[in-house]
Amino acid sequence: MLPRVKIDFQNGTLGSVSPSEDGVCGLLTHAAAVSGTFALSTPYHLTCLADLVSLGITKSSTGANGNVYKIVKEFYDEAPEGSKLWLMGVAATVSYANLCDKTNTYAATLLDAAAGAIRILMVHAGAPGTASYTNGGAIDDTAFAAIAKLQQLADDYTATKYAPFVGLIEGLNYSGVPANITSLSASAYNRVAVVIGDTASGSDQAAIGLVAGRLAAKPVQRSLARVKDGAIAAETMYIGSLKAELGNPELLHDAGYICPRTYVGKAGYYWSDDKLATSPTDDYALIPRRRTIDKAYRIAYRTLVEKLGDEIPVTDQGTIVASVAKAWETDIIAAITNEMTANGELGNDPESDSDRGVRCTVDTGSNIAASSAVNLTLQVKPYGYAKYINVELGFLIDN
Repeated sequence: MLPRVKIDFQNGTLGSVSPSEDGVCGLLTHAAAVSGTFALSTPYHLTCLADLVSLGITKSSTGANGNVYKIVKEFYDEAPEGSKLWLMGVAATVSYANLCDKTNTYAATLLDAAAGAIRILMVHAGAPGTASYTNGGAIDDTAFAAIAKLQQLADDYTATKYAPFVGLIEGLNYSGVPANITSLSASAYNRVAVVIGDTASGSDQAAIGLVAGRLAAKPVQRSLARVKDGAIAAETMYIGSLKAELGNPELLHDAGYICPRTYVGKAGYYWSDDKLATSPTDDYALIPRRRTIDKAYRIAYRTLVEKLGDEIPVTDQGTIVASVAKAWETDIIAAITNEMTANGELGNDPESDSDRGVRCTVDTGSNIAASSAVNLTLQVKPYGYAKYINVELGFLIDN
């Protein structure tokens, strides 16, 4: 085995019942070639909607390219100009699942072109002519197949390229019957979010561009559903053929999907939550939790890879000496403090000067002389989120 850094994600520890590199996005999509300007299976780097137009995909484009224009436009409706979006088109004959399959070259070509910089990957497939609901759900079977494949792809790319990302899938061909929706809470796809709802009535697809654009514009710890950030950049949102507020968003939310909703007394539409397709008790059940831990992962890898092959002084028992272990801990804590804590991305206690939201412990009991393995534990502190606010209201009367 080649020398390497291996980082495993802990799970179960929480007991849960300006453009930045953190917002780099990708769009893998069905599309049609445009002679002389846009080729399929070729990655393109966009920083604004005008970059897409220069490729020959415009407001007047129809069919598959009309969908591409819509997604990219809605992405930049939310994300500031200059936000990085990597785009690659694939022939519509490729199935949704095959677009996401790690054994195929489609996603890998796009991810590799961005040198692992993509943090959020949208995968769009033109809806098939006839929906298939053989699993009894309310979204197309092709979407369920794609969810599983995208999770496998994300896990594999994290393990082999040290470049974790969150995937966004459309709840294709939503039937409009929320009672029939298949719950995602029994799944274990904690790198994939499924979106239902669009800016067009009766759409077979979903507004993944608006979701990705908002994520690209916000720091990693920020909830997609944060009301203070304002309404979705769309005049009207629909769930199926109904306006979102009439499409029973509560049932979709409870089943683990992201969908648009409204609030009494507030204009506009907001996202219901930022759930991933996994159990609510999963430590990484929410997009901000996933993005936070992924950023810590990238920083830890970048810090530790510099130490591969270093000579390590050892004790008589072959264990790492305490001063070297402390130096490793200090280096990692400093890197995460500088890049995350200082930016308000970790939930450290502001009333404690010593709480930096990160803890690193190098194992000083292992025989490194025999194993050549340095084992350490790295933990970062997430934020809590005010998802449910309970108030007891009554009259104030002094007796």
